[in-house]
Amino acid sequence: MSGQISAGPVEGSKAVLERIQVSVMTGNVKGNVTPEKGNEIETTENHSKPISNVQRVYTSLLAGAIAGALAKTVIAPLDRTKINFQISKMTYSQKAAIDFLIQSYKKDGLMSLWRGNSATMARIVPYSAIQFASHEQWKRILHVNGPDTKPINRLVAGSLAGVTSQSLTYPLDMARARMAVTQKAEYSTLRQVFVQIYRNEGLLAFYRGFFATILGVIPYAGCSFFTYDTLKNFFKDREITPGLSTATSLFCGAAAGAVGQTASYPLDIIRRRMQTSAVRGAYYHTSISTAVKIYREEGIMAFYKGLSMNWVKGPVAVGISFATHDTIRDNLRIYLSG
Repeated sequence: MSGQISAGPVEGSKAVLERIQVSVMTGNVKGNVTPEKGNEIETTENHSKPISNVQRVYTSLLAGAIAGALAKTVIAPLDRTKINFQISKMTYSQKAAIDFLIQSYKKDGLMSLWRGNSATMARIVPYSAIQFASHEQWKRILHVNGPDTKPINRLVAGSLAGVTSQSLTYPLDMARARMAVTQKAEYSTLRQVFVQIYRNEGLLAFYRGFFATILGVIPYAGCSFFTYDTLKNFFKDREITPGLSTATSLFCGAAAGAVGQTASYPLDIIRRRMQTSAVRGAYYHTSISTAVKIYREEGIMAFYKGLSMNWVKGPVAVGISFATHDTIRDNLRIYLSG
């Protein structure tokens, strides 16, 4: 009898442990769980079915595409204004920027403020999709997982995501810049931009300014993703919000955008000058010679022309982008895991 009595609790304890183990492996316990060899499957909060890495990729691709399109459409008029000041010798001021918007509206109508936005969409949809999806994969490769991760790893993951997306979509960025600084009679469609550039300037023209762009995207994407992830972890660790609300995501994204834009802005000036030189009558051949020419002719502050506008549009665009991406991605994964 004593043997039977003592066996009961032992058997019950094993059963309890087995139930806990099964619960953890299937994602019934709150939190993200990945196998040791893993990152092959992911379970998200309150999910009962694991998410495969393939599903992680395409949900992030779709969410990133929508997020990028929405963010860029919202700030397109400000973006066009900024580019026009970046590539000219005009002194930037808020009044001058407003005057440009008013004159564009009076001369060419309301939709002229979104001129070049079709080229922007053609670029930003794949760019944003690749950037967000590759960021998750670089985080996976570099073992970026939670607040205990080394800051340098988070910074490198963001930078590599930016380099990956920029390298694959750069010709579209070139086309978008050309459309933004020309009249409709010069380039009426995205196809015409590509044809004219190829005929008049050759294939390599599609990558003019590429080196300056890559140099710029490393601090921009690195600082943006680093700042966003750091702030997200800060709020989550202190349970300031249950999970991460949309308002909190917008705030984190806005801060990330301000930091990223400031860190990379001088290289953005160099890139725009090189991209649009052929239609402005002032040729810039290399990143270094462009930087020297700008400094000699316009002074050091020329490298920050239009930055104050970027402090408005940058945080808005990045905040919308990050918040939209996370919301759509998480809801897609909840649907898939249900």
